[in-house]
Amino acid sequence: MWMVETEMAFSKLENAMDCADDFFKVLCKWALDNCIEDMKFVCKRIDKTSIDRLQSATSKPFAKITYTEAVEALKKAKDKMEVKVEWGFAFTTEHLSYLADEIYKSPVIIYNYPRDLKPFYVRLNDDGKTVAAFDMIVPKVGKLMSGSQNELRVDRLTKRIKELGLPKEQYEWYLDLKRHGAVSTSGFSFNFDLMLLFTTGMTNVRDVIPFPRGLGKPNN
Repeated sequence: MWMVETEMAFSKLENAMDCADDFFKVLCKWALDNCIEDMKFVCKRIDKTSIDRLQSATSKPFAKITYTEAVEALKKAKDKMEVKVEWGFAFTTEHLSYLADEIYKSPVIIYNYPRDLKPFYVRLNDDGKTVAAFDMIVPKVGKLMSGSQNELRVDRLTKRIKELGLPKEQYEWYLDLKRHGAVSTSGFSFNFDLMLLFTTGMTNVRDVIPFPRGLGKPNN
């Protein structure tokens, strides 16, 4: 997997979500503007909806919902789910696909996840139960990007490290970064291979990795 890691200073969760939204739309538009002949081939031979999907992604605003709103939406479709969802549970691939492909029929950003589902360094929200983190879900693929706002408060970080049973001495260097002055930062991780999967409409990520593969060739 090829990953793009984005980190921004002087930014909060909302800035990271807006940047992820813009970044995704720019990539969709670039593919249409610069690779239209390739996209016509893809549309003819692989997925007839590929060009329409890219055009739709660039022209429509993304839905942005909280984790709690996503849970409530999925509960309404519980008869169609193999795995039932409850607040505090991690979403499965089935849940994410249903949100993007069936309910919203477009990319959707889910934010404010339960704190137990995210790492210790994600900023705790004022409710004490959720953290400033998000996932971008897109049709045909599922989770394409994950991001968060980083926690600056040393006391909150120390508490989370203790709650998760992590060895505090191994994280003193990280705590020092916050003790001696820091600014609000946020960012996200972007999966390049899954973007190709979304663009082309291929069904298996192994078919879009940028490396040659051949039957019976373990070195490939």
